[in-house]
Amino acid sequence: MKQKKTNAVRLLEQQHISYDLKPYEVDENDLSAPSVAAKVGMEPQQVFKTLVARGDKHGVLLACIAANAELDLKALAQASGNKRVEMVPLKEVQGLTGYIRGGVSPVGTKKSYPVYLDETAVAQEQIAVSAGVRGCQMILAPQDLILATKAAVCRIATES
Repeated sequence: MKQKKTNAVRLLEQQHISYDLKPYEVDENDLSAPSVAAKVGMEPQQVFKTLVARGDKHGVLLACIAANAELDLKALAQASGNKRVEMVPLKEVQGLTGYIRGGVSPVGTKKSYPVYLDETAVAQEQIAVSAGVRGCQMILAPQDLILATKAAVCRIATES
């Protein structure tokens, strides 16, 4: 299955960052990260979902957390220098990022937003994040994702 290159993939290539693409079957009724992890044959703690949030002081930001984790909004607020952080309503996600739900990548968003990567990522040899479309994950080293997105690594998730 030949897919057209997404912005996320193009940006990794421009930065000479190595990655693998892993396509998977999309189920519109189950876009959950644990389901994606199973489909790409990786453990949930290796597959990172990208959540779009908004801080009261610094605006829109991206949080990458493991498939089997829950976002800790208080911890994200603290890490990002905000008093409060809340999730962006789903209807705003595509306009802000250029990506649709289930296909939001921390790489290659329409505008460059600060990225906060949960510290559990660095314990993994490789992690997966969306390639910018539903049905395809990019597999790369956590350090390469940090490099590509200038992500801050911090504890922003709790296990679900």
